[in-house]
Amino acid sequence: MNTKYLADAISKKVYIDERVKKAFESVDRELFVPKGFNMYAFSLDALPLNAGQFISSPITVAKMTMALELEDADSVLEIGCGSGYQAAILSKLVRRVFTIERIESLLSEARERFEKLNLKNIHTKFDDGTNGWKTYAPYDRILFSASCLVPPMALMEQLKDGGILVAPIEKNGKQVITRFIKNGQKIKTQELDECLFVPVLIGVEKG
Repeated sequence: MNTKYLADAISKKVYIDERVKKAFESVDRELFVPKGFNMYAFSLDALPLNAGQFISSPITVAKMTMALELEDADSVLEIGCGSGYQAAILSKLVRRVFTIERIESLLSEARERFEKLNLKNIHTKFDDGTNGWKTYAPYDRILFSASCLVPPMALMEQLKDGGILVAPIEKNGKQVITRFIKNGQKIKTQELDECLFVPVLIGVEKG
């Protein structure tokens, strides 16, 4: 079991381009799973983290990554760092990744992983992600990793004109990976695939 095996397994389930496949091959998922779950690190399953959170299925990570259409993107803002695995994949595909986590303990662990992997292009912040990160806006892409009815307005405002925001949107009792393309004051919406994320929560959890 290794990263190449995982990348191959993903590509048999969903389409990923060569750049994204190489990103999965270059990030060891075993470093991001909680202790006791190492044997499942290269499976296609979501796995539990602390604080009632999850490290997403590699299939979901692949779908969200592809939905961002990163070919010409320079900066990505991720809301919901979690284990840090999605941010690590993104860091192999764009120059700058900004990731926010509302649960301090999760962010502390993610930061340690980024340091261990020498991922210098990932910038982290402990905050309520629905506020976004104005300092480095506008962003070429925004990835919202929690289910919601509509993306927070603050995030749309921090998205570059022509940029893409991807979020799991709650609709008719389901969650759908949805791509929002900003064009001036108009937003084009594309529904892509069903998914399963934890719901968005407001505020932060310290400690």
